[in-house]
This record gives sequence, C-alpha cells and structure tokens, in this order.
Amino acid sequence: MRFLFKRYLAVVYESLSMVALALMLTAIYYMLFGDASHGGKRLGLQLLLWGGMGTYFVRCWTVTGQTLASQAWKLKVVNQQGQLLTWQPAVLRYIVASILLLPVGLTLWWAIIDRDQQFLHDRLLGSRVVRLSL
Repeated sequence: MRFLFKRYLAVVYESLSMVALALMLTAIYYMLFGDASHGGKRLGLQLLLWGGMGTYFVRCWTVTGQTLASQAWKLKVVNQQGQLLTWQPAVLRYIVASILLLPVGLTLWWAIIDRDQQFLHDRLLGSRVVRLSL
C-alpha cells in the first residue's frame, strides 16, 4: 500500500504542475486570441491545453521516464522490458489515460484493486510505473 500512496501523492504533485502549465498556456492564448469563453476559441484553448500537457508528459516519458513529480517521488514509467517508452506508446498512454480519467478518475481507482497497484491505462497498454532505489 505504501507504493500506491506514493503514486497518489505523485498524482497530486503532478496536478499542481498541470495547473501552472495550464495558467501559462491560457495566458499566452488569451494574449494572442482574446476571450476564449465560448465557441471556436474555447475549443481551441481546450485543444491547446490538452496538447500542451500531452507534449510535456510524452517528452518526459520518452526522454527520462520521469516527470517532475515522478522525480520527486522516485518513480519511473517503463515498458514491459523495463526500458523507456518510445514516442508511439507514450502518446497512446497519454490518450488512454486521458480517456480513462473522464469517468470519475477510473484509471486511478483501478490501482486499488490491481495486483501490482498499476493504473488501468498501464495495465491495458503494458507500461508500468516502478520505484527507483535510493
């Protein structure tokens, strides 16, 4: 259970990083395009935010296997062979995780019942989060 608790703390930490990224991207979008509270501009902002966050995650997972939060909590995303994800599995991981977060955080709740305490998107895609030794 300690591993799972550590993973959930990393999710909270990651959420704070995503708020900061979202604020920065929103400010840039607002300066360039003005109010984005409805219509096509709103959709454009939403796509920018989702894509910007995806770029951050995919880059981290393919370069070091760790986001800022993963580094802080000594966690790493790897494939079945223990290697870094290539860009295609990393993009797929981001897309599937995004979809599985929509129904009340399903992918996060799954880890409670998973035998290896992995999130649902990792279980489905064959990736996994591992603990790094100190």
